[in-house]
Amino acid sequence: MAGFWGRRKREEAEVEAQDAELTRKAGVALVSADERIRVTDDELTYAEIELGRDATKDLRDALAAVREHLGEAFHLHQLNHDEIPDTPEELRTRNARIVQLCEWAEDLLDDRTEALAESIARARRAPEIIEGIRKDVARLRERLPALNASLERLSERYSDAAMRTVLGNAAEAAQLLDFAEHSSAVSERRRDAGQREQANLALETAIEASRRAGTLVEAVDTFEIEALRAESTLAAIVDDSRDDLIVAQPMRSNREVATAAAELESALGALTPAGSKPDPFTELSRLRTANAALDAAVAKARARAERPVPTEDHVRHAIDDADRQIGVARSVISGHRGWIGADARTRLAEAERIRNDLMRFAGPIPEDDREQAMTYARRAGQLAAEALDLAQRDIDSSRPNDWGGGGYGGGRGMGGGMGGGSLAGGLLGGLVIGGLLDGMFD
Repeated sequence: MAGFWGRRKREEAEVEAQDAELTRKAGVALVSADERIRVTDDELTYAEIELGRDATKDLRDALAAVREHLGEAFHLHQLNHDEIPDTPEELRTRNARIVQLCEWAEDLLDDRTEALAESIARARRAPEIIEGIRKDVARLRERLPALNASLERLSERYSDAAMRTVLGNAAEAAQLLDFAEHSSAVSERRRDAGQREQANLALETAIEASRRAGTLVEAVDTFEIEALRAESTLAAIVDDSRDDLIVAQPMRSNREVATAAAELESALGALTPAGSKPDPFTELSRLRTANAALDAAVAKARARAERPVPTEDHVRHAIDDADRQIGVARSVISGHRGWIGADARTRLAEAERIRNDLMRFAGPIPEDDREQAMTYARRAGQLAAEALDLAQRDIDSSRPNDWGGGGYGGGRGMGGGMGGGSLAGGLLGGLVIGGLLDGMFD
């Protein structure tokens, strides 16, 4: 008993210590959340000055929601210290709720302030950013003459279809650079006038316009490199395609190979003749697709040559054989319902299910489906044979010992030959041999 009471006191002491720690944690969380609201309120004021009220709406709404829900936390804290005594369970529940509300409040404010941090930093660095935009605009403008020269050179080499993605890049980049410079000036004027929200919007616009202009300028250089790479790859695929056509020539009796070879020849014939402006990207894509199709058709034809496709007559024969075996197994099992175990019935059900799957091959069987149909038919026949063997075993094990045995032991062997070893065959064999012996003794 002393050990029991000692353990009980230790457990009570541990619970009291946990409750005290939870109470302390709730008080600390409440003080921390209250301080966080004060700091965030100051941050909101500065953010509205930098960004305007519309840009800070999410933070302002979050701060209002936090104040509302922390009112509940302060109310619960007051209930913990009023004159009305509380049970340990009530104190525990209140403190846990206080901690939950305070953690939620700080997480929400963290999320909203982090979302504004980048915008605030950009707004505070506005003069520096505008100076960087103007340097980028000047640098990109210096590249425009070379860009126009590159486009003229590329237009002489490639077709309009190939150039359509970059042909207007120089003109569009020039417009974007003018727009970026104009937006930067607008941002400076609005900031000087104290219209911070409009100034920040103009700054964002200038940043995006400068970025897009740089992307258009770089796209021309990238296009030239990609076009050279496409031409080099196209020449290699042309040589490979011609070799593939030679390899596929003996297999043209195969319909799929003949079709794929014709498509590849058509793609080769559609290549831009010498002296004309090509579109290497489109030609490469079309030729690569046709080449891959011929490779797949040849591989499939070779696989079929190594493993010939069964004829439709063989497949039909296998299906008919499966039907016969299923019919025999079904007849035996249905004729001895009380004697057949679950294994035989399961095998028969599976064989019938597979046979039902074969119903989709009722019409002419395509070559691609014959091997699968043959596999299904053989599997159905095998399961039906297994069901018949299991059924025969169940019948033999259920047969009384004096049927087909004893003095007429030879009857089972003869019955097996006559009736397949079934119960009826055993009885018939016993009766026949018994009649012969009686005739001899008469």
